[in-house]
Amino acid sequence: MDKKTILAIVLVVLVITISMMIQTNLFSNQAVEAQAAAEAQSQEAAVQAEQTTVVEEEKSTATISSVSKNTSTEKFFFKTDLYEVEFDPIGASISSLVLSEHTDADGEGIDIVFKGENGHNAFLLYWGDDLSNPVLDTFSYVVDGQKVIFTNDYTDPNGHKFTVVKTYEFKDGEYLFAVTVDLVGGSDFKGIGNLNGYAYTLGFEPQVGPAFKQMKNNNYDYRRVYIDGYNNKGKLKKSMVKFSDGTYYTTSQLQWLSVTSKYFTVVGLPKDNTLAYKYSAIQTTGGEIAQTDSLFFSRPETFDSSSDTIYFYAGPQLKKYLNSYYSGMDNAWGLRSTNLDAAMESGSMFGWLENILKWMLTMLYKIIPNYGVGIILLTIIIKILLWPLSRKSAASTAKMTALQPKIKELQTKYKDNPQKLNQETAALYKTEGVSPLGGCLPMLLQFPILIAMYGLLNKHFELRGALFIPGWIPDLSVPETIATLGFNIPLLGNEIHLLPILYTASMIFSMKITQGQNSTAGQGKGMQFFMMYGMPILFFFILYSAPSGLLLYWMAQNILSMGQQFYTNAKLKKNPKAFDKKGASEDKVPEAVKRYQERLKKLEEAKAAAAKANKNKKK
Repeated sequence: MDKKTILAIVLVVLVITISMMIQTNLFSNQAVEAQAAAEAQSQEAAVQAEQTTVVEEEKSTATISSVSKNTSTEKFFFKTDLYEVEFDPIGASISSLVLSEHTDADGEGIDIVFKGENGHNAFLLYWGDDLSNPVLDTFSYVVDGQKVIFTNDYTDPNGHKFTVVKTYEFKDGEYLFAVTVDLVGGSDFKGIGNLNGYAYTLGFEPQVGPAFKQMKNNNYDYRRVYIDGYNNKGKLKKSMVKFSDGTYYTTSQLQWLSVTSKYFTVVGLPKDNTLAYKYSAIQTTGGEIAQTDSLFFSRPETFDSSSDTIYFYAGPQLKKYLNSYYSGMDNAWGLRSTNLDAAMESGSMFGWLENILKWMLTMLYKIIPNYGVGIILLTIIIKILLWPLSRKSAASTAKMTALQPKIKELQTKYKDNPQKLNQETAALYKTEGVSPLGGCLPMLLQFPILIAMYGLLNKHFELRGALFIPGWIPDLSVPETIATLGFNIPLLGNEIHLLPILYTASMIFSMKITQGQNSTAGQGKGMQFFMMYGMPILFFFILYSAPSGLLLYWMAQNILSMGQQFYTNAKLKKNPKAFDKKGASEDKVPEAVKRYQERLKKLEEAKAAAAKANKNKKK
């Protein structure tokens, strides 16, 4: 603790001591009989104190009681350069923690504390590790620069008086602040114990903002709880909490515990994580708000006055802030090696590629300050860069479509001889210079870019509130809405989104152009129908609540692919060998292919001769 905090605690203790001395002096002016009675009461209290010493060694069931008479329950505001905080003297808690530099769709600051009208405030205390009864006493407070100091007096289960001092300390330019809890008692105070092994619990609840109406638990909107603990090799590793009946706790040593949304996070890390804290999390659904994820830090029992600090990062998932807690030179708190950047939502296995694409999107935004235009331009650039690969894929697809009549003819001719059909089909592919997998391999090579673009556009922080088209797509990070119904449509809800409809239509047209109008018989025809219509409809439901930026990319991708396929089909129609390897000519056709061509020619001539002979006989 710094000098100001120590001074504040000392002043609180002095006020309590002077108050007790004044009361003693007043009583000393009473009659001798009253003094005798007071001495008798004092002796009786001493006897009781000796008796409670034995009780302390057992599990006391008595409660901690407030003895202060603070009456002001009016909430008050406290501002920093990054926060606008609403404090509540009841429980010395925070009822609102607004990030002044980050706004929602309505232009209001994001409140990192999301609760309903009846929900608990953040940073309430609980005695021991009993999370059913928060401390809702009214605290007195003073504001000292960037500190808000709350105090209240109590008696422990054995009648000893002590003071709880809860201090919130902020620093300019920091989304990390400190919550310090001091237990200050006299010489007879033995700390807080016998409460299931813990003195008190400090909680962050009920949920991290921004607010939401429903929690769909998918990749587009979610709340997740993470821990950062030590693995078998002694290295810190982040992992997601797995709840059991909505609860989780551990007494293992952790670096921090966090609750995270897609863009914002609250992380609690004790200043001294060697105190064997009990880390707990509780998740509930279907209550006043759709889902709560609350964090709790239970401080081990004490046997003397104590002072403990838990740091809380409450802000955006941006590396420029979270990375600053590796070196003490980079943050105002002097913290280092906190591993706080691990609290960010991790990228895909192609994170390096995602970072490159993010840099490209940022550069495009600097040229044209519209992220929607930037996404379309980035899609075009990717298409140009991948043209050599996608050209082969488009050409192979076009050639396969053109071969469908011949393949169908072979299927009819050799329907009773599968082995012969396979041989003749392979020979046909070889003759035409077509590979059935020719359109697949280039697509597989483009797969990493698709994954990286998904990761980028699904959670890129700068897309929050990014306007594309006024009146239609005001925020690329959420689904656009053109109408809100008074009833719910099964699987879709009551909001009508236009982009998923346009995306599905573009996907169907793209499939039609890619696959062509020809179809094979039997099972192949059914599969083609599913790919052309069933797959786009399935994706419509999956992507209905996807961010607008992500759907804009996929729709632009489909439109560009259609244009590319149109171009390829037209060029092949004009010149069937337009996309063959340079230098290919008739004299370089393999001898086996030539023999196959000659055999087909002879078969055609034989068919024509037989038909002519039959015609002459009829005459």
